[in-house]
Amino acid sequence: MTAAPRLALGLLLALGSAGGALAVQPDEVLKDAGLEVRARDISAGLRCLVCQNQSIDDSDAPLARDLRVIVRERLQAGDTNPQVESYVVGRYGEYVLLRPVFAAHTLLLWLTPLAAIGLGVFGLWRLSRRRTDPAPQGLSAAEEAEIAALTRRD
Repeated sequence: MTAAPRLALGLLLALGSAGGALAVQPDEVLKDAGLEVRARDISAGLRCLVCQNQSIDDSDAPLARDLRVIVRERLQAGDTNPQVESYVVGRYGEYVLLRPVFAAHTLLLWLTPLAAIGLGVFGLWRLSRRRTDPAPQGLSAAEEAEIAALTRRD
């Protein structure tokens, strides 16, 4: 195998293995495997308030670490998954949820994409129904006579 394919294969393997990396530190991992699975499930749905587009499970930010620790502490205290989520939302607000709740105050958030699609479809329908301009008609007899008179002067 030459150097170029080996390098390409090495890069492919390196990039492929980097996708599943999580920011959870070994000292954060719970000894109880069941609780750890629950903690990971909850953490995957909570937004890192520093990174804003990552879950706290994927973020290396100190605040994300603090949130992961809070989640694990609440689980060890005996809270259920919804109770842990409610605790974090109560402390940081609904913005911490990666998947917003469907409620009256978030209705605009949920319906805006549907409204945009609906308006787009309506606009396309209106464009398709638009009347085309009629084909230009030929010159009238008077116009043809006027053109003939203008061209005879030469």
